[in-house]
Amino acid sequence: MGHKEHKEHSLTQVRCAVLTVSDTRTPEGDTSGRAIVDILRSFGHDTAYHGIVIDDIESIRSRVGSIMDDEWVQALVLNGGTGVARRDVTIEAVQPLMEKELPGFGEIFRMLSYEKIGSAAMMSRAIAGTYKGKAIFCIPGSEKACHLAVSELIGPELGHVIWEVIK
Repeated sequence: MGHKEHKEHSLTQVRCAVLTVSDTRTPEGDTSGRAIVDILRSFGHDTAYHGIVIDDIESIRSRVGSIMDDEWVQALVLNGGTGVARRDVTIEAVQPLMEKELPGFGEIFRMLSYEKIGSAAMMSRAIAGTYKGKAIFCIPGSEKACHLAVSELIGPELGHVIWEVIK
């Protein structure tokens, strides 16, 4: 079966959670998290959870674990903490939990970022994979990066990813 046939079997609505990783953002000031929710909904996906967790490996792992234990959730999008600064620990928290990685996600995201911002795109460590039979995405926290990742990659392909994970 080719990719077009696979997409025909894709889910049209995926149940998503959004988690912002930040020491400084508040629910009122989390424009990136809200943008992710809005974009996912524009693709027909459902988002009933949107939260914030501090930049701390154990705190991130704990929150990711509890979100992914929720039977309602099929996909989790984390934003923030994916760069190279000392406090950027999202990848260190999440990558060891992944059952399978989707290296193409990070590769394509960095390529698209490079087209927009140039060589600074190499500092992104965006990743995606599966955990507990669900999809998980870790993307930068800037609103523009969130828009790019969700509009160009996650939103259009999420139903297909989940279909592949659960089949």
